[in-house]
Amino acid sequence: MKHGVAFRKFSRPTSHRMLMLRNLVTSLFEHEQIKTTLPKAKDTARLAEKIITLGKKGDRSAHERASAFLLKPEVLPKLFGTFASRYADRPGGYTRIHKFGNRPGDNAPVAILELVDNPRDLRWEITARAIGREVVQDKFRWQKPLNLIKTGVHGTGEIIEAEKKLEFGQSGMLRPKTRWNMRKNVTLSR
Repeated sequence: MKHGVAFRKFSRPTSHRMLMLRNLVTSLFEHEQIKTTLPKAKDTARLAEKIITLGKKGDRSAHERASAFLLKPEVLPKLFGTFASRYADRPGGYTRIHKFGNRPGDNAPVAILELVDNPRDLRWEITARAIGREVVQDKFRWQKPLNLIKTGVHGTGEIIEAEKKLEFGQSGMLRPKTRWNMRKNVTLSR
């Protein structure tokens, strides 16, 4: 049985393993998005959630614990300022893990670990690409590709506004899953 086993060992001694995880958390707070292996991302996310909760508390004890954990002191104002205000209303779930295939050399599963609602949020980018692809596919039905390249795609904002007004089950230009992601990103995140 594996009762009480909190973290993976990563075939490293305890001091090396904890330093590696502290480094990953510090890099996550510095860049707001990192790429690493999936098991490391899962353990890093757990620690990052705890440190962001300390940042939301904002008292002296939390500041001392966070400064003892993070490796770069210049990340502390970001933690207690930017992240504390960004996640003030969020009770948890500050990180998101995207699986990113396998690494070429050793076929290890790779993941992108990111903070939710950051400026480089992947979910925004994926949804925007899906909307763009579906709008262009619809325009290809009515225009020749060369004409579309010359004139460009116009009226995307109106299409998005019309899709927002549609109820569940109604058909529009976007696929239902893309419309659902669009609504979720527009209403919840920003």
